Amino acid sequence: MSNSIGRRTFLRRAITVMLAAIGAVFGASAVAYILPPKQAEAGAEWLPLGSTRNVALGEPTLLKTSVDYTTGWQTTTEDIAVYVKTDDGRDFIGMSNICTHLGCRVRWVEDRRQFYCPCHAGVYDENGNVVSGPPPRPLDRYELDVEGDEIEFQPTPIRVQG
Repeated sequence: MSNSIGRRTFLRRAITVMLAAIGAVFGASAVAYILPPKQAEAGAEWLPLGSTRNVALGEPTLLKTSVDYTTGWQTTTEDIAVYVKTDDGRDFIGMSNICTHLGCRVRWVEDRRQFYCPCHAGVYDENGNVVSGPPPRPLDRYELDVEGDEIEFQPTPIRVQG
């Protein structure tokens, strides 16, 4: 008895294996396309923002950090700037530096004690409330947590209704 297989049998089996491999590759690609990409849970972790020693009493102070967001297979780094304010050194509030009108960056004008948006002359008070101009609502807030002298924050802003 011979253990050899015929040429036709060998070719039939080889073609079947190749077609199965091609089908598996295309099938896996189709499943990956149909399923939604994995996303990080919004606000799932506290991220370091800076030190309480950098925040003057009664004066909004701009603290900056970077946050990495992963969506599916792509990681994006976003720079986030947060105005942090405290009146007593114990209770801190975090305000977005993004105008609620059209998304321009606001800046703190110390001599007027107001935030000013240069795009359309929006004005906010030192607590982020609208004073004048087109902004429809106060500046968004960030949830802050102070551990020792380190400030941590949730990178997803909280929309404030005005």
